Amino acid sequence: MTDEPPPVPRLAEVLNRRTAPNSAPAPVLRLHRWIHQRTGGRIGHGMIGAPTLLLRTTGRRSGQPRTTALVYGRDGDSFVLAASNDGADRHPAWFLNLLSNPHVEAQIGRRHLSGNAAVVDATDPRYPRLWATMNATNNGRFNHYQSKTTRPIPIVLINPDHPL
Repeated sequence: MTDEPPPVPRLAEVLNRRTAPNSAPAPVLRLHRWIHQRTGGRIGHGMIGAPTLLLRTTGRRSGQPRTTALVYGRDGDSFVLAASNDGADRHPAWFLNLLSNPHVEAQIGRRHLSGNAAVVDATDPRYPRLWATMNATNNGRFNHYQSKTTRPIPIVLINPDHPL
């Protein structure tokens, strides 16, 4: 197994561009997460047309593990996420969970890692560069999501305990 995640399939990239700026319907996203989990990451990394990872957080109220499939970008050894929640006026649950407990696990393809999450808000000088990375990775969707809400969408860096 190589350290690089599998490539995004060409067909998925084309379909992703054609559906921009909307996100896939919730049932499609749930199916994507299920396939990604059930195949151990052999299928799912690029299934929706953008690189996705499985993020495992600890529920802030339940204490139970929670898994979410998210589009990611890279910044050096860190993985970059956008807490967009499809442009809703509230933060996604996974973001609130990592605020409560920043220790997370991620699966990228078939690789597993643990690390700590750090929030990069809009006042951080790195924010514009990281935002541009995420927006380019997801065919402009994050700009669309930001236009739907007055809530500044935070960026999250997952800093692995051991780089891939």
